[in-house]
Amino acid sequence: MTQRIRAVIDNHAKLPVKCETIPDNASLYDAGMTSMASVSLMLALEDEFNIEFPDHMLRREVFESVSSIREALDLIIRNAI
Repeated sequence: MTQRIRAVIDNHAKLPVKCETIPDNASLYDAGMTSMASVSLMLALEDEFNIEFPDHMLRREVFESVSSIREALDLIIRNAI
């Protein structure tokens, strides 16, 4: 799942560096992601994983890092069963 998340980040977060160079817990915002790019990232993640982020997860912290995105996706997928 992490590789899929990183691929989506590379394609939609508009970072100046490849996602593979960013540690899982590092801030994507500190790496250069804008709030506008985070919306694009969110929509792309929804498409990639065929999920919808619930309103309570539409916060900056959820999209802060690869780890936080994975945790959110794990929660959404686990609860969808």
